Amino acid sequence: MPTTGKSLLRKFLIWKYKHISERQFVYILSILVGFLAGMGTVTLKNLTHYIRYFFGLYIFHDYQSTLYFVLPIIGLLLVYIIKQTWLKKHIGHGISSTLYAISKLNGIIPRYNIYAGLITAPLTAGFGGSVGLQGPAVSVGAALGSNAARLFHMNAKTRMLLIGCAAAGAMASMFKAPIAAIVFAVEIFSLDIAFASLVPLLLASVSAVVTSYLFLGTDVLLRFELTDKFMVKDIGFYAVLGIVTALASVYFSKVFFSISNYFKQYDSRAFRLLIGGVAIGSMLYCIPPLYGEGYGIMNNLLKGDHLAAIGKTPFNFDLNNIWIVIGLLFGIAAFKAIAMTTTFGAGGVGGVFIPTLVMGSAIGNGFAKVINNLGLDFHVSESNFTLIGMTGLMAGVLHAPLTAIFLIAEITGGYELFVPLMIVSAISFSMTKYYVSHSIYTLKLAERGELMTHDKDQNVLMVLDIDKVIENNFVILKPDMTLGYILKNAVAKSSRNHFPVVNDNHEFLGVIRLDDMRHMMFDANLYDKVKASSLMHADHGTINYDEDSMNDIMERFKTSGAWNLPVIKEGKYYGYISKSKLLTAYRQQLINFTQ
Repeated sequence: MPTTGKSLLRKFLIWKYKHISERQFVYILSILVGFLAGMGTVTLKNLTHYIRYFFGLYIFHDYQSTLYFVLPIIGLLLVYIIKQTWLKKHIGHGISSTLYAISKLNGIIPRYNIYAGLITAPLTAGFGGSVGLQGPAVSVGAALGSNAARLFHMNAKTRMLLIGCAAAGAMASMFKAPIAAIVFAVEIFSLDIAFASLVPLLLASVSAVVTSYLFLGTDVLLRFELTDKFMVKDIGFYAVLGIVTALASVYFSKVFFSISNYFKQYDSRAFRLLIGGVAIGSMLYCIPPLYGEGYGIMNNLLKGDHLAAIGKTPFNFDLNNIWIVIGLLFGIAAFKAIAMTTTFGAGGVGGVFIPTLVMGSAIGNGFAKVINNLGLDFHVSESNFTLIGMTGLMAGVLHAPLTAIFLIAEITGGYELFVPLMIVSAISFSMTKYYVSHSIYTLKLAERGELMTHDKDQNVLMVLDIDKVIENNFVILKPDMTLGYILKNAVAKSSRNHFPVVNDNHEFLGVIRLDDMRHMMFDANLYDKVKASSLMHADHGTINYDEDSMNDIMERFKTSGAWNLPVIKEGKYYGYISKSKLLTAYRQQLINFTQ
């Protein structure tokens, strides 16, 4: 920042400290962050729309089938070039990266995340990559929120809150659903639902929605007016739909992790691009509805136009046969997960949220068509089941049942479907949770012990920095040192009562405590005879710097009964952690969390 800018910022901060309370300033920042998140989302949507509009012009009409194969590869190639030559940084999945920044980086998100997603996500989705924009929108908004907090010297707790505000703003702007956006921020980012947190979330959500209305008007991504009322006689069918969407959610998650792991085995990004680009191009050529985000599928199914949702394919299917239509809808649902993950594996940038809705809409609509065409005189609302299917996939795949309920309820403009929304959401979430313990966003973080949850004690341990509790002021001994040397150069010069013993490679061998030498300290005849190797013994256990989480360390103290434990880093002695210092650090962090 130029000197003039720094001077003006310093003057503003001084004025702010004198005239505006901390809480009032957080409210102001939440409105600003909501506006910025809304602008980021609007920009993402418009850039993607213009790219797709260009390739939808009349001059390309005769080449649409070919474009379905070629365009995704071109888009992925452009993203690859930008990453390799300009950004030169990794762009992770938006919401997962944001969750990691909250749990392990004190809410600090690099500035390049602001523009990285704005450029690469529209190129991926606009050229046909089968991904959504919600994840990148959250990533862009979170980066704006984090850096706004850093600019105005806000503490880590406020940074995390403003990241949540940005996530709510991105969601509110994307779907024009401010209530669902607040629920999303609380449910996904595990924010504390206290009054101090709720008001900023409300302000950010409203600010983002107003921004979206100002730049996009009243146009919404999902156009639907509820016409069919909820019928109590359909409860059984909704319960079965909950089971079906749970199974689909498990399938979605398993496909995501399997294909992701397959691509990870190749170190070459160019090779990933090659095999992924050809695969996604082939899928889109055969199944055109997989192209891009997939709002066309959802809106056409909600309007009852399944022919428009399926579109033209290179195969001559008899679309007058309803069972072929049903098969195609389930096929679209099955391949949406594959196409999305393949896009990611090839290097594309996007989100999981919208593909989840697309898959859910196809399953819900197909399920309703099965019921209506069994010949058993049953009839259900296909549009309602389309919406409820989206709820079931959201609840299962994202492990966000409340977000699923409130988003669909808000989109429909009322709460007529609240009962079936709750039934399907609860069944889908509970069944999926049994088979897949964490969502796509959180599984890898949870496996590494880096996931923020609503468990405050767990969160405090997670954000503790191990380097800040490791002590290195211990006199290190070698096994061939004599008792006399130890007393003169270690005991006499140290305030500690225990001494780590290491070999020439600095590998930890054991420990000698003052009590181990006390009975021979004044016997000079032993000074040259007794060596450290005969005095040392194993400690109560060790801490692995590279593998043990703070929760593991706390549990190690609890089970061993020790007051000090040695830390091993990359196989070598690194220092000690004392229980007293760890508990002091924990207490201070807990105070910060509860302020």
